[in-house]
Amino acid sequence: MDYVIIIIGAIFVNNVVLAKFLGICPFIGVSKKVETAIGMTGAVTFVMVIATIVTYLIQKYVLVKFGIEYMQTITFILVIASLVQLVEIILKKVSPALFQALGIFLPLITTNCAVLGVAILAVGNKYDLLKSTVFAIATAVGFGLALIIFSGLREQMDLANIPKGMKGVPIAFVVAGILALAFMGFTGLA
Repeated sequence: MDYVIIIIGAIFVNNVVLAKFLGICPFIGVSKKVETAIGMTGAVTFVMVIATIVTYLIQKYVLVKFGIEYMQTITFILVIASLVQLVEIILKKVSPALFQALGIFLPLITTNCAVLGVAILAVGNKYDLLKSTVFAIATAVGFGLALIIFSGLREQMDLANIPKGMKGVPIAFVVAGILALAFMGFTGLA
């Protein structure tokens, strides 16, 4: 039952973007096309899950063991930066089109506070390795769900008759706020 609560909580109730406001930069920047949003979701999912596993192991077997927990944030950032470089190399070889579509936002995963936030939250919630992994996967699914829904809405907004002063980012923020309110409806489930 714990795993179900973790999954529902991470995807809907405590959505990393819409409830915790982590990862807003890619949420706004990469949400103009659904294809790009799906690619970003895949890259963030890979980095988020691997980073959470690696940071959990480093936290438990290095930082706690040697009493240097105060090095947590900088250590986690270095691990995430290394993983993003790995994803960049893989995407460049496997899918050059997706690599070009993600553009500057791929290196921004390094500083994506959602990835760092999940690693820190998993340790802070005192999850074991399996729960941390489930939490990271569920959070990545929640991130992807919010990003893909938002990108679909933004594609529809391009076809709508929106007043000149509200086109672009202003209407995107209004719609993001309404989407966050919609996700608030899940409060109480987990």
